[in-house]
Amino acid sequence: MAVENSPARIGKTIMISGEVKGGEDLIVDGRVEGTVNLAESRLTIGPNANVSADLSAKDVLILGRVQGNVVASGRVELRAGCSVEGDIRALRLAVEDNAVFRGKVDLTQGVSKPLEGSGGSSAGGGL
Repeated sequence: MAVENSPARIGKTIMISGEVKGGEDLIVDGRVEGTVNLAESRLTIGPNANVSADLSAKDVLILGRVQGNVVASGRVELRAGCSVEGDIRALRLAVEDNAVFRGKVDLTQGVSKPLEGSGGSSAGGGL
């Protein structure tokens, strides 16, 4: 019997070059080069994965190796032993000890627009 809610899987001996799109959760344990776009789904980069791609998903869990930018509308998790080289843009970010990360982080709160009624002028102002 097939389980309806189990994620799709790219096995560790599979190599994909190009664009991966979908509307269901995906586990990548093989090699992917190009782009992965799962706008409303969870993407898991398994411990055996070697990914050279820009990733975009609702939530991204990384246990393996990623070279490329990561964009998530929800949460990005970098687990112990993973390696990420690229920029991360997400609503939330969790990084475990012994995770390797090289890049910039942008923790956005949805669509970026200025807060109204904050008591200050809307122009300029640095940190």
